[in-house]
Amino acid sequence: MTHTTTDQPARQAGGAVVPVLAFAGIVVAVMQTLLVPVIKDLPQLLSTAPSNATWVLTSTLLSGAVATPIMGRLGDLYGKRRMLILSLAVMVVGALVSALTSQLLTMIVGRTLQGFAMGAIPLGIGLMRDMLPREKLGSAMALMSSSIGVGGGLALPAAALVAQHTNWHALFYGAAGLGALAIVLTLLAVPESPMRAAGSFDVLGAIGLSAGLVLLLLPITKGSDWGWSSGTTLGLFAASVVVLLLWGLFELRIQAPLVDLRTTARPAVLFTNLASIMVGVAFYVVSLVLPQLLQLPKATGYGLGQSMVVAGLCVAPLGLTMMFTAPVYARLSARFGPKVTLITGLLIIAIGYGGGLGLMHAAWQTIVTSVILGAGIGLAYSSLPALIVGAVPASETGAANGLNTLMRSIGTSVSSAVIGMVLANTANKAGGVAIPTMHGFRVSFLIATAAVAVGLLLALFLPKAARPAQQQPQHTQLRASSEEDAVLEQAEEVLRGFRGRVLDAAGVPVARAKVTLIDRRGRQAGATVSGEDGAYALAVPAEGAYVLAAMASGHGPLASSATHSGEERAVDLDLSLPGEVVSA
Repeated sequence: MTHTTTDQPARQAGGAVVPVLAFAGIVVAVMQTLLVPVIKDLPQLLSTAPSNATWVLTSTLLSGAVATPIMGRLGDLYGKRRMLILSLAVMVVGALVSALTSQLLTMIVGRTLQGFAMGAIPLGIGLMRDMLPREKLGSAMALMSSSIGVGGGLALPAAALVAQHTNWHALFYGAAGLGALAIVLTLLAVPESPMRAAGSFDVLGAIGLSAGLVLLLLPITKGSDWGWSSGTTLGLFAASVVVLLLWGLFELRIQAPLVDLRTTARPAVLFTNLASIMVGVAFYVVSLVLPQLLQLPKATGYGLGQSMVVAGLCVAPLGLTMMFTAPVYARLSARFGPKVTLITGLLIIAIGYGGGLGLMHAAWQTIVTSVILGAGIGLAYSSLPALIVGAVPASETGAANGLNTLMRSIGTSVSSAVIGMVLANTANKAGGVAIPTMHGFRVSFLIATAAVAVGLLLALFLPKAARPAQQQPQHTQLRASSEEDAVLEQAEEVLRGFRGRVLDAAGVPVARAKVTLIDRRGRQAGATVSGEDGAYALAVPAEGAYVLAAMASGHGPLASSATHSGEERAVDLDLSLPGEVVSA
């Protein structure tokens, strides 16, 4: 699979890019918890059976799972900003459809369209990687990744307040307004990325992955209703295995797959994705348990008797803490690396759930639990995109982060099914109504703790980040006189690779030239921007033959071949001589 860039250099990313993209992520996350305050009333509101009403939630989950990797790949091919705006636009349409109906089928259509917005999270992370300097990228990706929890946490009290005092359709009008605002802000503040993946969209791969995901997630979400040992549930699980295996074989045989499974099989990517499932499981447990505990009447002997709004406010610190954890993550990751930060986050989550077993007797105790879990989940979620970005080529960022976001969604789906089953099986019957028990809540917390333990074990298998070279030749030091120079200085410290300058026809250095490293398979292995003195530095992932491609406004493009044999190579790129070959 080959990769390329657009002919236009990237616009300078302004200071509003990160908050605007994070706001878009929060808006998308709102859709996931928008209906939580009215879940129990949905059958009455839609004049349908409870088993049918659950499709209002299931449809959003399924469409989000399908759309996330597909929109990521489309973003890599045709522009991440363009696909981000499209995702938000589809969400706005879906919200308006839901706002204007009380019919079940129409509501499901609207909710399905809303789920397509989940692709905005990996697209935002990809835009950040393509545009931001290295020193700002860590905290920015952390905030974008955490926006899933931030939006979900903040949406609970806001949605509860709206649902309690106005018509429930106002929830969808509000979501449509937020989506429209996110589109306008994106158009005004976020430039398009110049990074592109060459090739065409894998339609058959998209159909195969969509079918496999639906066949997998459908029995997970509906298994408690159908019965886990029913023929329907087991048949769909078996069908999902067959379809996904056939899809994988097909993806390995084509030149431009929807998901590069060879890249996905790298230990850094594989173990990050598996750990993401466990983090997703742990994240959703607290969202399922604490609101129910807070709203159960005190007459049960353990319920805290709080209103819907107060329950939402007690859980809101979960999202707020995740948001404020982003800058903390950036400092920790810069010093110790994202692997250590992920492990630290998982340990804090374990402490939160372990301590939470004894902090279920007062509303203030649930706030303490929410804060601790928010800090841990924030660190863990923030680490995941950094681990993925560090392991895949820049032109695959959208698709790779889309797959990682999908893994988190699978984790939350599994969590919802398992915890729902546990609470149902441990509930007491009173007047024909199932009331969750304290035993069920504690078992749920223990399940979350077990998921964290598995995630911690997986995180330990992540490969260590490359250590900076202890000594660098004196002539390779770059003066960090600007953000671009700082990026070059950091890149040069990572590994030995290619360095040099980009020059014009008169031998004058060319500043802000795009320099791309392409491996023998035609895949991008690195990219940077030349400094004010024309200097660039690119680390190489392995020894072998490469192509160095340079591009700058007002100059013809250059593609020069070079071979790296383990030692640092000096390769000057003269834009006046396109096609010049640099011998090994």
